[in-house]
Amino acid sequence: MAKPWSTLGVDLHLEPAGPGLRRGLTDALREAVRTGRLAAGTRLPSSRALAADLGIARNTVADAYADLVAEGWLTARQGSGTRVADRAVVPPAGSAPRPRVSTRPAYDLRPGTPDLASFPRAEWLRAARRALNAAPHDALGYGDPRGRPELRTALAGYLARARGVRTDPERLLVLGGFAHGLTLLAAVLKARGVHTVAVESYGLHVHRDLLTAAGLRTVPLPFDARGTDPVAPAGAGAVLLTPAHQFPMGVPLHPDRRAAVVDWARRTGGLVLEDDYDGEFRYDRQPVGALQGLDPDRVVHLGTASKSLAPGLRLAWAALPPGLADDLTATRGGLDTSGVLDQLTLAEFLTSGAYDRHVRSARLRYRRRRDALVAALAGRAPEVRVTGIAAGLHAVLRLPPGTEQQTVRAAAWQSLGLYGLSLFRHPEAVTEPLDAVVVGYGTPPDHAWSGALDALCRALP
Repeated sequence: MAKPWSTLGVDLHLEPAGPGLRRGLTDALREAVRTGRLAAGTRLPSSRALAADLGIARNTVADAYADLVAEGWLTARQGSGTRVADRAVVPPAGSAPRPRVSTRPAYDLRPGTPDLASFPRAEWLRAARRALNAAPHDALGYGDPRGRPELRTALAGYLARARGVRTDPERLLVLGGFAHGLTLLAAVLKARGVHTVAVESYGLHVHRDLLTAAGLRTVPLPFDARGTDPVAPAGAGAVLLTPAHQFPMGVPLHPDRRAAVVDWARRTGGLVLEDDYDGEFRYDRQPVGALQGLDPDRVVHLGTASKSLAPGLRLAWAALPPGLADDLTATRGGLDTSGVLDQLTLAEFLTSGAYDRHVRSARLRYRRRRDALVAALAGRAPEVRVTGIAAGLHAVLRLPPGTEQQTVRAAAWQSLGLYGLSLFRHPEAVTEPLDAVVVGYGTPPDHAWSGALDALCRALP
């Protein structure tokens, strides 16, 4: 029968060495404290527990502790146990710490992140409790590689209702993020003999890099006053688009062009990869449904909770055409997805209505920020034109010709995180370059928004 103290205390890795157990243990403990492996305040195991772990007499451990207390390496107080004393630690030779230089701007207006301070912690915690209480024991096992059925069922219902996606739980795959899904799709496309993917002239270079790393070539699509012209050039086997709210230009894909790209996919057998980038946030227009609703057999719909909730959750999904779900599931290999508990929590969050309430609340908050941005620029930078603001979490500020880099440098002097539009331009794009900056209004918390606007106006030409 196990002793009652055997389950108490903490684990401690030590390798006593030397002419005697007591001296070897004392030297090992002293060295662990001196090098910083045992930080100040760390609670050590009781003498009984450590003696049992090391297979030595308890008195040997007690004597070693007493020696180190006397030398000032450890402290021992009644009811507090034995702890590492608070004293200066000498780092090992050659590991002198370098001074930490913060590169984080005072105000971050770079797009891609929501207001993390507004994450619905209380609602999420309640949903997590309900989900965990209701979860069967086997939910904590390895489970279905496509993701928990509870989440796939909840997503199928939500996407059909809110985004017009036509799918079922069997054709939904839970992912660890949009990049995770694009990496899997790139591998499958390559295996199917695709060599070229058409992408938008303006878009995230990270996504282009993922396709290139998989051995695929990216070619830019034309961009004009009506947005992206999505009909891919000859030889392209897939098209990557942000049709609901083009990133970063901020315009939806024109209805005629939505139909045209689906017709191209049907005619050529190609695939359309739909990035539903912040499609849930719209302000001055009716919601734009998912392109996938026009042809579920030719369009892959990729969504994520990164903008609506938080990127740290690593929760995303793909609604896949028939036959593609099995290929992606087999391809994912060692690429991790999100944890089971977060999947169950999101399923409960969706079915309880908490997700809809949060999105509606966030929509109002971001709209107020957008309106404040427009008003500030109208009063202090009237020569700057604000575009792409009917939806999403960012705006494009059109600048006078030749002033983009000057503005980005001025923003850095104001400790303002800001990206120029040229950062998102495909290197082979034939579209005439535009001078602009992309302002994300999701990241700063509410209390910092007015300060961020002041810094932005000072940086603009």
